[in-house]
Amino acid sequence: MCGIVGYVGRQQAAPILIEGLHRLEYRGYDSAGIALAGGKALKLFKAKGKVRSLEAVLPKRLAGKTGIAHTRWATHGEPSDRNAHPHCDADGRIAVVHNGIVENAAALRAGLEAEGIVFLSETDTEVLAHLIARAGTGALEDDVRQALKAVEGAYGIAVLDADRPDRLVVARNGSPVVLGIGDKEMFVASDPAALVRHTQQVIYLDDGEMAVLEKDGFHTSTLDAQPTAKTPTTLEWASASYGKDGFAHFMRKEIAEQPESVARMLQGRLDKRFMSAHFGGLNIEARDLLDIDRVKILGCGSAFIASGFGAQAIEQLARIPATVEPASEFRYRNPVIERNTLYVAVSQSGETLDTLMAVQEIRRKGGRVLGIVNAVGSTIARACSGGIYLHAGPEVAVVATKTFTSTLVAFALLALYLGRIRDLSPAAGARLIEALEALPAQIEEILAQEEPIRRLGEDLAETRHMFFIGRALGYPVALEGALKLKEVSYIHAEAYPASELKHGPLALIAPETPTLVVLPHDELLEKNLSSVQEVKARKGPVIALTHPGELPLEVDARIDVPRSEPLLDPILLGIPLQLLAYHTAIALGRDIDQPRNLAKSVTVE
Repeated sequence: MCGIVGYVGRQQAAPILIEGLHRLEYRGYDSAGIALAGGKALKLFKAKGKVRSLEAVLPKRLAGKTGIAHTRWATHGEPSDRNAHPHCDADGRIAVVHNGIVENAAALRAGLEAEGIVFLSETDTEVLAHLIARAGTGALEDDVRQALKAVEGAYGIAVLDADRPDRLVVARNGSPVVLGIGDKEMFVASDPAALVRHTQQVIYLDDGEMAVLEKDGFHTSTLDAQPTAKTPTTLEWASASYGKDGFAHFMRKEIAEQPESVARMLQGRLDKRFMSAHFGGLNIEARDLLDIDRVKILGCGSAFIASGFGAQAIEQLARIPATVEPASEFRYRNPVIERNTLYVAVSQSGETLDTLMAVQEIRRKGGRVLGIVNAVGSTIARACSGGIYLHAGPEVAVVATKTFTSTLVAFALLALYLGRIRDLSPAAGARLIEALEALPAQIEEILAQEEPIRRLGEDLAETRHMFFIGRALGYPVALEGALKLKEVSYIHAEAYPASELKHGPLALIAPETPTLVVLPHDELLEKNLSSVQEVKARKGPVIALTHPGELPLEVDARIDVPRSEPLLDPILLGIPLQLLAYHTAIALGRDIDQPRNLAKSVTVE
């Protein structure tokens, strides 16, 4: 959500900044802009729409070796040229790009307007530019410090001063800022994806930190001007990992990468000696886990849905009560934090603001939090006491595919580990390990059956509404299938526990409303077939997501998925629903990798 890129160094900044903006397009945005220092005044260009719209208004020769750029996702003010970042002060000397929200912007704006300052945009960010300009301390970093002390809310900012073109000042509070270290050059971005082409050495700022960047290096400090020490981190993925590799869309590429990403998730984590799982970063002793009375899992979006699977898996294997809650709700209800509860925070990006704030609230009250994240070095990963990295590789499409599947695998491993500490037998552990090892090849088998799923997706393109239903472990599969379809195709889709059909949703079943039923051949098959009968009795079309073999009744379409251990079936059942959403969206001509109104990493409320 929004993207920051900045550069100071030996090279012309504009090509680096524009290339960085393209790298950040996947985060979701509605306008873009760039500001360069060089000469007597800033060179500022902004445009509503995609980065290519910004490129269209840039002059062919655009000199300047220090600059900042931004992709904006609208919060204050509609998408427009004037609301696009960077924003400047009244004299056009200070330029600011900003991710986050200034919560007291209205009050600050009113005070500045009373002083005679005229605002040119509707944004909260313009307030920052005026506050920095009026500070007048003589040092840009001190001007930024003084301005930020008046600000309430979340921010990641980069500041450029026409009078001091040899430096950038950046700061963060709740919104990620990453520094890139080059040879006689420095970079800044909100996401390492913008940096990987230029450097593998990065510094992650913490909340309440700021940095001054010059071509020869950087220094960091707190907002109270106390120096801080930072150690560079080497990025896990190289620039080539962010390409499409011949696929038409990142989403399709990332679906295809799942056999490899699941295999990577399992690598080194299967303990065949004790028929358990092995983790290097939980930072909790087995004896401490014996004292755990319950598990509470927190996430948003697909991470929340994956957490629903995780809670059921932990209860089944470890016999520990486990629940899941949206992190976005948890943080607002003054939650009771229990000493013997293990909290698990799930965020593929590791930067989801709602989840981060929930982690901070738990830690503040003395709770113990594990993180399940994909991005190494991300804020949530660093805020948790330990956790599990997914190692799924960069996921560029807004909709989660391979990270969702890898999160399910992570929960299966965690449940196996907790179960073997408690009462799960070695024989049961051995069966699960064998089934886990078989997953990559089974996913390959599913991907090889894409053609009938493509045809079904084309048929569904005429649909306006759709239901997804499933019982027990099938319910998270239904939830994720509905979410994927609505995210990428814009078809209205709802998911319900199959048992809830007769408690209201059945009123909407009709010949023009298909229902996809998650129908594994498990102990709940007969119950699920009863739900199919209820839909068919109302003339509703039925799509069965099932295992090979006969069904005792007719359905309008079916998708067969290889069988696994019943606990692991949801991992495989979710793969065809990703393909189904993708091909439905293709048939409708949607923007596959950047669906409207959505962002990859939600770093504002």
